[in-house]
Amino acid sequence: MAILNGNISSSSPQHASYKFLIYGKGWVGGLLGKICEKQGICEKQGIPFEYGKGRLENREQLLADIQTVKPTHVLNAGCVTGKPNVDWCETHKTEIIRTNVAGTLNLAEVCREHGLLMMNYATGCIYEYDAKHPEGSGIGFKEEETPNFHGSFYSKTKAMVEELLKEFDNVCTLRGRMPISSDLNKPGNFINKITRHNKVINIPNSMSVIDELLPISIEMVKRNLTGIWNFTNPGVISHNEVLELYKEYIDPAFKWSNFILEEQAKVVVAARSNNELDVSKLKAEFPELLSIKDSLIKYVFEPNKKV
Repeated sequence: MAILNGNISSSSPQHASYKFLIYGKGWVGGLLGKICEKQGICEKQGIPFEYGKGRLENREQLLADIQTVKPTHVLNAGCVTGKPNVDWCETHKTEIIRTNVAGTLNLAEVCREHGLLMMNYATGCIYEYDAKHPEGSGIGFKEEETPNFHGSFYSKTKAMVEELLKEFDNVCTLRGRMPISSDLNKPGNFINKITRHNKVINIPNSMSVIDELLPISIEMVKRNLTGIWNFTNPGVISHNEVLELYKEYIDPAFKWSNFILEEQAKVVVAARSNNELDVSKLKAEFPELLSIKDSLIKYVFEPNKKV
């Protein structure tokens, strides 16, 4: 693969071999490795991959990784989200900038210099419902619309780097939101988060079932797709609807109550994004993509069914 006249192109035959260089060994990065092990040109052959050893902000280390691994594509799932949650970012701003902004841009530039596509796993938590996109209207934010959510420093930096990445013709940015997987014990799993609280807000949101979407992202890499993509399942689902499914499939005794945003604001440092993303672009490329509720049932609740 190479960049010719500003466009990603492939000079390899249709059944080209791949080798991925993955940054980030966390939840998403770990799952990407597992998917690569199962996928390949033949069912019995996985996609070769290695995890990057360099830090995103260290150019020399990134160059060493590329020279050693000799990848065909680079997948970036490395970012700082904060522990236990994004509130941490409000008091560690320079650390966030170093990795999420400077580091991501650094990797994109190094990849471009070497004719490599970079798949960037980003966030769609850069919007909030407004007059043009009212809650419950079904009108989602499209890829080209300007972010309007600035309630958390984490989201602010993600919107900042996304704007700058538009200038790189070798980058594919995937906007995931409120990720959910079949592993209900993962701390980052949206279901794990809301089942640990007695009170939750009840607002419909776009969400990403990563058991379905991450394999699609690998296919997007193979197709050398670039640009910005809203990367959630079609439609929205509310916190209460998710918990009703949890109660139906997992724990019939589970109970919770709701509070409003003003009450939530008293127990969090940074505001939380609530929005609907328009995924018509993704759906057109992958017509088989399930709606958020159907995907949750198929990939999350049916495999974990206890009732």
